[in-house]
Amino acid sequence: MAYDAAHPDERSRTVAIAYLQEFEIQSGDTSTTNYDAVVAALNLQEAPDGLLIHTAGFDHDAGVFRIFDVWETREHGEKFISEKLNPIIERMSAEAAEKEDETFTPPSREAWYELHDSMTG
Repeated sequence: MAYDAAHPDERSRTVAIAYLQEFEIQSGDTSTTNYDAVVAALNLQEAPDGLLIHTAGFDHDAGVFRIFDVWETREHGEKFISEKLNPIIERMSAEAAEKEDETFTPPSREAWYELHDSMTG
């Protein structure tokens, strides 16, 4: 449940949903070429409906490039992924396979989960 500043002793019924993707760093490659290509193809002028925050960066201790998003609802996230993101990923994945480019790989970990709490500044 999310913190409600108007009622600090009560919790609202809205629960934000986290979406996590992790891509293993391959052969020490810390370029963001694939991520940047997907972002460019999306050509977003503003945040998709329901997206509260999007983050992406390297966790060198874990050996991954991590994408962490927070959505108002899982339905918002799934709609964006299925309607906007997946068509781009599928096209780029097919193009990489044709070129025998093994650097365009699916995430090694992917998860949805409800957030117990969140706070924004």
